[in-house]
Amino acid sequence: MMNNKKLSLLGMAQRSGNTVSGEELVIRAIQAGKAKYIFLAKNIGPSTKKKIENKSKYYQVPVNNEFEFEELSTAIGRARKVIAITDSGFANKFKTL
Repeated sequence: MMNNKKLSLLGMAQRSGNTVSGEELVIRAIQAGKAKYIFLAKNIGPSTKKKIENKSKYYQVPVNNEFEFEELSTAIGRARKVIAITDSGFANKFKTL
């Protein structure tokens, strides 16, 4: 049940324009201090995973990798393996779920 809440909330964040998705855009958002929370697909390639995790750790952005690529894509309505939440309110809600 908890996973469904997170995915529903992720969809809401997407619809309200509070997400950035795609590897390059997410990395830019992390570096610019805009990314507050990252969703990283479980079944992502090792090099992309390492790159995103290292950037997130350096800039102290929490990373969630409990979902498969398909689940994340379904939640936001487009095929994405990496999604950044750019709104603090949404980010804090994800941290508490």
